[in-house]
Amino acid sequence: MLLGRAAEAFADHLDRVRRLSPATVRAYRNDLGDLRTTIGDLELADIDIEHLREWLWAATKRGDARSTLARRTSSARSFFGWAREEALIAADPSIRLVTPKRGRTLPQVAAADALAAVLERAAAAAAEGDPVALRDHAALELLYGAGIRVSELCGLDVDDLDADRSTVRVLGKGSKERVVPFGAPAGRAVAAYLTRGRPVLAARAREATPALLLGARGRRVGPRAVYDVVTRHVAPAVGSSAVGPHALRHSAATHLLDGGADLRAVQEILGHASLGTTQIYTHVSSERLRAAYALAHPRA
Repeated sequence: MLLGRAAEAFADHLDRVRRLSPATVRAYRNDLGDLRTTIGDLELADIDIEHLREWLWAATKRGDARSTLARRTSSARSFFGWAREEALIAADPSIRLVTPKRGRTLPQVAAADALAAVLERAAAAAAEGDPVALRDHAALELLYGAGIRVSELCGLDVDDLDADRSTVRVLGKGSKERVVPFGAPAGRAVAAYLTRGRPVLAARAREATPALLLGARGRRVGPRAVYDVVTRHVAPAVGSSAVGPHALRHSAATHLLDGGADLRAVQEILGHASLGTTQIYTHVSSERLRAAYALAHPRA
C-alpha cells in the first residue's frame, strides 16, 4: 500500500475507531502529508529509518521548532505502529527514531495592569452599542477571565453559560468536559452581549444557531476571527505583533499563581491532563519575581 493511501486509512481509524478530536486527526494527517511530500509517495513496506531521518532533517533545516519535530516523531511512531498491527508492514521503521528533546520556552504574558487597560478600552468600545464590539469585549473577557482555549471559546453555546453561578461548561482536548468559573467583569460583558449584541447578529443568519459568539453574518465565530480580535486589542500590551488568544490564557494562569492560587486548582481551571504542563507557569512567576528583585533590591 502506498504511503498516501495508508495515511488516509490511519486518519479514518483515528476518527472512527479511536474517536480522536478533529483537530488531533488533522494534525496527524498534516504530519504524514509532510512526510509524503518529503520522501515521496512510496510503498509503505519500502520506507526505512533513513527516510524518516531525512524527513526530520528537512524539517530541522526549514527551522521547525523542537516541539514540532517531537510531535512529528510521535505521529510517525503511532502511524507505523498501527501499520504493523494491521500487517501492512513486516517491521516498524520508526522504533529507532529518536525523539528530539522539547525546548522549554516561557509563554508570553501581559502585565495585569496592561490587560486591565486593554479590557477597559474594549468595554468603552462596546458601550457604544456596536454588536461586534460587544462580542469582542465578551470574547476577551472570557479568554482572560476563564483562561480557556480559543477552540473552547469558539465551541461555546449559549446553554453552556451558567450566569447564576458565573461558570461556563467547555469541551477541552480529548473531548473532556470541565466547568470553569469566570469573574464579574466577564459576566457583565457576556450579559451585555447577549442582550444587545447577539440578537442583532443572530438576525443576520439564515438559520438559527446555538453558538454563543457569532460573526458579522450570524454564524458561529471561528478561531481566525478571535485571533484577529486579540491581535488588535492585546498585541500592544504584550509587546509583540505575533500574540494570539493563548497569550490571554497564559496571562490568566500566571496571574492566578502570582495571586496565590493553588497549582492543582490552576490545573483544573486550564484543563491540563498533567500537572507538569501547568508547572511552566511557576517558572514564569519565578522569572517575574527575579526581575522584580533585580530592579528593587539594593544587593541584587
